[in-house]
Formats: sequence, C-alpha cells, structure tokens
Amino acid sequence: MELESPRGAPAGQTLSGLLQRLTDQAALGSDPALQELDALIASADWPALLQGDPGAPQELARVVRALCGQAAPPKEEDGGSAPAPGRAERAARVGAVLLRLLEGIEAAPGSPGPPGAVPALRPAAPHLYLFCVTHCQERPWTSSASRKVAAEVLALLLRVTGCGSVAEFLRGETEDQAGSFAAVMGLLKPELTKESWKNNPATKHIFSWTLHQVTRPWLSHHLERILPPSLLISDDYQTENKILGVHCLHHIVLNVAVLECLLDLFPVLERPLQWKAAEPRPTGPCDDVLQLILTYMEPEYRLLLRRTYARNLPAFVQRLGILTVRHLRRLEQVIIGYLEVYDGPEEEARLRILETLKLTIQHCWPRIPCRLEVFLKALLKMVCDVARDQSLTPEPVKTALLQEATDCLILLDHCSSGQVTSLLLKAVQSCEDAKVLDCIRKVQQLSGRTNEAGT
Repeated sequence: MELESPRGAPAGQTLSGLLQRLTDQAALGSDPALQELDALIASADWPALLQGDPGAPQELARVVRALCGQAAPPKEEDGGSAPAPGRAERAARVGAVLLRLLEGIEAAPGSPGPPGAVPALRPAAPHLYLFCVTHCQERPWTSSASRKVAAEVLALLLRVTGCGSVAEFLRGETEDQAGSFAAVMGLLKPELTKESWKNNPATKHIFSWTLHQVTRPWLSHHLERILPPSLLISDDYQTENKILGVHCLHHIVLNVAVLECLLDLFPVLERPLQWKAAEPRPTGPCDDVLQLILTYMEPEYRLLLRRTYARNLPAFVQRLGILTVRHLRRLEQVIIGYLEVYDGPEEEARLRILETLKLTIQHCWPRIPCRLEVFLKALLKMVCDVARDQSLTPEPVKTALLQEATDCLILLDHCSSGQVTSLLLKAVQSCEDAKVLDCIRKVQQLSGRTNEAGT
C-alpha cells in the first residue's frame, strides 16, 4: 500500500511500515516527535491502508500503547501523589494525536458500526479507553485541557465502535456478545497485584470506575478478575483505599450475589495469624465483608436485597464464631430492625434473621445478658405480630416463625440464668392469645427441663 510522507519520506510504505515509524516517534515522546507523528497520521490514506494490511490491528495497538505510555501519571516513588509539572500538558498533546488517529480510522469503510465493525481498532481500543479514564477526571496529574481532550477521545472511541455508552463498550451489546471489559481488566491485571497496585496512582481509580460501569448479568462472567483486586484494596491500611475497596465489594455483591463464594474463598485469603493473647486478634477479610453487609443491611428497604443479605448472614456468623462479638452492636440493630418488618408470604428474611440470632446467642453468649431486654422485646413483639397475622402467609410459615422465635427465647433463657422465664411469668397472666401463650409455655417447659437436668 502506497503512502506519501508529509516530510519527504520515500513513498512505497505499507501500513506496517508507517505504523513502525509511528511507534518509533511515540516512543521518543518529545514534542517534535509528537508533531511529526501527528503529521504522519493526518496525511495517511486510512481507508485504503486499513483495508490493505492484515497486520494493521496489532501494529495500531503498538502505536496507541506507546503513545499512552507517554501520558501515564508519574509513579508513586516519583511523586505520583503530587502534580507533575508538564505531565498534564503532555497528556493533552498525546490526546490530540489520538484524536487525529481516531478521526482517520472513523473515515474507514464500515465505521461507525457495532463493536468489532472496525477490526483494526479492536486491539487498540482497551488502550484508548485506559488513557481516557486516566485523564478524564480531576486528579493531581490532570488539567482542564487534558480532561477535555480525554473526554473527546472517549466520545470518538464510542462513536467509532458504535457504542452508545461506556457500559455498552465494556460489556458488549448483549450478554452473549463480549465487550472490552475482559481486555481492559487484562491490561490492568499486572498493575493490580499486591506488589504493584500502588505504583500507579491512577490504577485503583481506573479499576473502581470501570467496575461500576458493568452490572448484572454481565459482571458475573468476570468474578475471578474483579474480586481479588477489590479485596486487596479494601484490606489496605489507608482509610481512603478501604472505602474505595468497600464500594467495589458492595457493587459486586449487588450485581453478582457472591456472598457464598466469598465464604469459600476466606480460608484461602485469610493468612495464618501470628496472634499473641495479650494483643487484640487482628481482623481479616471475613470481618471486612460482614461489616460491609451490616452497613448496607440496616438502611435497605428493598425486599429482594433484604432477603439476599439475610440469606447469607447466618453463614458469616458461623464462620466468625466468637469473633462475631466485634460486630455485635451493629448486628443487634440489624436483627431488631429486620424482625419488625413483614417480609411477604414466605417470610424468608425474618426466618434467616432468627437463624442468625440463634447462632449469635450460641457463639457470643457471654455478651448476650446485657442485651437480653432488647432481644426479648423484639422476639415477643414478632410473636404477637405473627399470631395476629391475617394476611396470606401460609400456616406452615407462621408455625416456622413461631418455632424459631421459641428456640431463640430458650437460648436467651439459658445464657441469662433463667431471667427470661421469670420475666415471662407476668406475660402469661395478662396474655389472651392462644398462639402466644403456647409459645411462652414451651419456653417455660423446655427451659425448666434443661435447668433440672443441669442441677
């Protein structure tokens, strides 16, 4: 494929030859090199070139990768947290060259169109996306000029690929049609290891922002790519990073429902603890995730999410055992709040919360007596509500709720040395509801037998 160089270079170059020159100029990174690069791109006959060279896609990706490398933020050891003089200006100039490149590609036949309609752009698209996300938000390494050009590059990238949004670019048009998310995560993977994720100050923000663009059902296909970095960031000692990681985990939980998977991963993720009895036992990933779950459970009003959270809560209490005491204050608030709310005919949330309460009493019994009054009131109120329920809740479900509540009352009585049965004596005298009386008498009878056996 013939090409006339704007600076008197010999004609007769193929696209591979041109792109090799572009790569060499991009690698130099100087202002004259960028200017020559821009001139070469402007003069190229892109429609003809893209059709005539089978090596175009990979060569084009090399050019873009080299260019984006010239606009990367400074590493942390080079002062990445502070503004770097000239860094934002360099990014703006690189962005202008990338715009010129995309404009040339946009003129090629078949563009714009659906993702993949311009095969030559497919390998380069993830690099272009990372450049845009790195520089489109206000950060120490950006300026108004670099943010503006990054936004323009992103808009043109979406137009050339035929995507209506960043989400569509990443996930694909349908669940079966892959987008660029896997390729983007593949490029980020070497920068998201335990040793490297802090080297580039933009990496964590790119990961978080990209993750939040993809929702269900697409996100579930990428769990192995997104879960380890989220846990890594949330486990950092810096509060800013902890919050960022927690937001990532919350997005994953809402869009993948991975709580059961997390429980299976904890034995691998939790390092063997070198614990000295005189020091507080260090927290682990299971503590972090349970804290996250409880934080979002308390204000949640959507029944579907309440059921999802409640369904997995018992397993976390079982996993932590006695260490659940670290979360007892917030766990108490969640239990009380969920026992008060009717959950529909199946009452899944309240049944799971009652199971959680039983496990909490069993594992944390030394701390329960001081909370006896709160739990007792909540259980008795729920028992009364269920006994008077005239809704469509099936009788077997009501029976299960009353039985679970009875079991909780018996456990409360055991760990409080019989205080529950003493307090229930007055309730027996004033209560007229047969179902409530039956529940109270079961507690008195079973607790009495257990106490006699103990003596």
